[in-house]
Amino acid sequence: MKKFLVSIILMSLSSLVFSADFKECLQMFANGKPPTWSDPAMKPRALCYSAFAVMHSGTSKTPVYVAERLNRASVSPEIERGTHFFADARLPRAERAELTDYANSGFDRGHMAPAGDMPDQESMTQCFTLANMVPQAPVNNRKTWSGIERATRNYAKRAAGDIFVITGPVFTRPAPTIGSGKVWVPSALFKLVYDPATRKSWAYWVENKNEAKADKPISYEELRQRTGVDFMPGTR
Repeated sequence: MKKFLVSIILMSLSSLVFSADFKECLQMFANGKPPTWSDPAMKPRALCYSAFAVMHSGTSKTPVYVAERLNRASVSPEIERGTHFFADARLPRAERAELTDYANSGFDRGHMAPAGDMPDQESMTQCFTLANMVPQAPVNNRKTWSGIERATRNYAKRAAGDIFVITGPVFTRPAPTIGSGKVWVPSALFKLVYDPATRKSWAYWVENKNEAKADKPISYEELRQRTGVDFMPGTR
């Protein structure tokens, strides 16, 4: 059974792209323009998947950000939820998280592109890559953050067309780590939502703690100030 599951995962990844940029999945970004973030010390690698795009860091061994394009049709299908987490073989072993890093760590493998956003079984399989995960406080992941993901899907169902979502971790350095691979643990998480039809945007910002609650969303401008990143170049 295990060999069968590994085979399915490899087949699902076989047509995917790793490159120095996102040229094969620019449709995941507003105006086809990825964020302006650049930090060579973080060992960045762009990864394209069927329904999301990941800027992965070989230093933190987590995503830096994950981009999605959602709409009413993409979030409506009832897809059986996946359960099989895996390390993406496209990443060098020294630059990726492994399942053993999360074992007994006290943290969940927190999706940045959530399983509930996936439009089909292939993308559902892909979203369980550890390249899409950060160590997340378990109560936060299952309650507060889950509610934010649900609210984002509900908005996508009401929107006139596509919306663009960018999700990622925020690190306080030196960051605490888990596992022998020293996977960085974020101090907070953000989710940016942009609706081109209304030109409205907002961002959720939640500390990575079990007791954290979802406060009122912040503006895109405030997110830029807090992170120093222009996540949607050309939209303002």
